[in-house]
Amino acid sequence: MKKIKHGIKVVFLYFYAIIFASQCFAESSSNSTSKINKRSQQYMEMMNGVFDFVQRNYVDEVDPETLYTGALKGMLSALNDPYTVYLDNSTFRSLNDTTKGKFGGVGLSISKAFISTPEKPAYVEVASPVEDTPGFKAGIQAGDLIISANGTDTSKITMDEVLDILRGPVGEKVDLVIRRGQNIEFPVTLKREMIEVPTVKFGTIKEVEKAGTVGYVRIIEFTPQTAERVQQALDSFKKEKISALIIDLRNNPGGLITSVVDVADKFIDKGPIVSTKSRLAFENSVFTASPRKTTFKKGIPIIVLINKGSASASEILSGALKDNHLAYLVGQRTYGKGSVQQVLPLSSTDGIKITMARYYTPSDTNIDKIGIPPDREVLFPDFTEDGEKQYTELMKSDEIEKVVEQNKNMTEKQIADFAEKLHEKYTAIDLPTLRKLVRNEVTRTKGTMLYDLDWDVQLVAALDILSGTKAEFEELVKNTKTLKELQEEAALKDESLSAEKK
Repeated sequence: MKKIKHGIKVVFLYFYAIIFASQCFAESSSNSTSKINKRSQQYMEMMNGVFDFVQRNYVDEVDPETLYTGALKGMLSALNDPYTVYLDNSTFRSLNDTTKGKFGGVGLSISKAFISTPEKPAYVEVASPVEDTPGFKAGIQAGDLIISANGTDTSKITMDEVLDILRGPVGEKVDLVIRRGQNIEFPVTLKREMIEVPTVKFGTIKEVEKAGTVGYVRIIEFTPQTAERVQQALDSFKKEKISALIIDLRNNPGGLITSVVDVADKFIDKGPIVSTKSRLAFENSVFTASPRKTTFKKGIPIIVLINKGSASASEILSGALKDNHLAYLVGQRTYGKGSVQQVLPLSSTDGIKITMARYYTPSDTNIDKIGIPPDREVLFPDFTEDGEKQYTELMKSDEIEKVVEQNKNMTEKQIADFAEKLHEKYTAIDLPTLRKLVRNEVTRTKGTMLYDLDWDVQLVAALDILSGTKAEFEELVKNTKTLKELQEEAALKDESLSAEKK
C-alpha cells in the first residue's frame, strides 16, 4: 500500500512540475509578441508532457496513433468550424476518391454540427444529393436529416464515422432512417454504386408560350471539367438561337473556386468575380473577369435558380451575377458557406482540411452563415399535419414501387391516372407531388428528367418571368439590390428594432 501511495505521489509531483514550470515560463514574457510565442511554446510543452505521461502511465498500453489522432481531432474541433477537420485514413482516402471523380458510395453530400444536446441532437444533414446516384433516386432531399445509418444513431458518432458507413464497397446495402421536416420519418435502403460525380446537364425548353426557346443548364458541381461543359452548353444554345437562359444551381454543393471563376468569366466581362481575404497575405486574392474569356452574348436574359442546397462555389456564381446586375435570382435563400478550405497532407494516409480565407462577392460582401436571398422567393408548398402523416405512410409503403414494377414504361397519362387513384387515399398530399413521386420511380432506373414542369414551381416561375418583354426583364434586373445593399439594409433594420426595444 505504501508503494502505491508513493507511486501516486511521484506521478502527481511529475505532472504538477510540468504544469508549474510552463506557467512560470509564460509569466516571464515582457511584450505581446513574445508573450504569444511563449504561450504557444508553453502549450506545446504541456501537450508533449501529457502525451508522454499518458503513454507511460495509463492503466492499459496505448497506441501512440490513438493519442495523435485524438489530439488533432480535439484541436480542430475546438475551432467550432465544421469545415476545419482532421482527415483520418478513411476520410483522406475518400477525399482522394472524390478528387479523382470516382468512389463507392450512395451520393449524398452531408454536414454535421459539432455540438449535440438532448434538446438538439447533431444528426447528419443532407446538404445535397448527387444527381442520378442511389440517394438521389431514392428521393432524399437537401435539408433531410439522416437519423440513423445501419442502425447507428448519427447524433452519437462523428462525421468520419458516418462517411465510413455511407462509403465503401460497391454493391453493399446501407440502411438509413430519414427525417423530413418536423415529423416525417421513413426508412430508406440504398445500395452503394460507383459514384462518378456529374457536373453539367443542359437542353432547351420550348413548351412554354411567349418565352421562346429557353436554354437550360444545370450545374451539379464545380469540378475541373465544369467550365468546358458549360461552354459546350453555350455553344449548343447558339445554334438553337435561345431567347433566354436559365442556370440551375439548386442543390449544387460547390467545388473548386478556380472552376466557378472560369464559369463566371463566360458571363462577366470586367471587374472582380470574387475575392478571398485572410490574415495571411498570400491567401488574399482577387479573381478578375477578362473580356477575352466572355463567351455569352450580352443582353440575353439570365435567371439563376437557387435553394438551400446551393452552397459555396454555387453561391460565388450567384453572387457575382447578382452584384453585376446580369441575372435575376429565383427560388430560396442559399446555404451560406462563404469560406475557402485547403487540404494539407500530414502523411500519405492522413491530413487536415482547414479554412484559410473567406470569400467576398463583387460588392465586397461575405455571405457565410447568411446565404444569398433570391430576388423572387418561390417555395414548394409545405405539408399540413395530415399531409406529413400521409406522406410518411406512403414513403413507408411500397404501393408506388409495386405498380411501377408492373408497368415499367408508364406514360404521362398513366402516371396522372395512378396519381389520381393515390389521391383518393392520400387526400392531404397534392396531386403534383404524387405525380412527381410516381414519375421519380418510373425514371429511377433510366436516369432523371432534365426538368419537370408539372412539379417544379420554381422553374415554372422563372419561365413566367421570362414570358414578359426583354425591356421589362432588363428593368427588373436593374432594380435589384446588390448583396452589400441588402446586408446594409438588414443591419439598419436590426438597429432600428434594437432602438425600439430600448
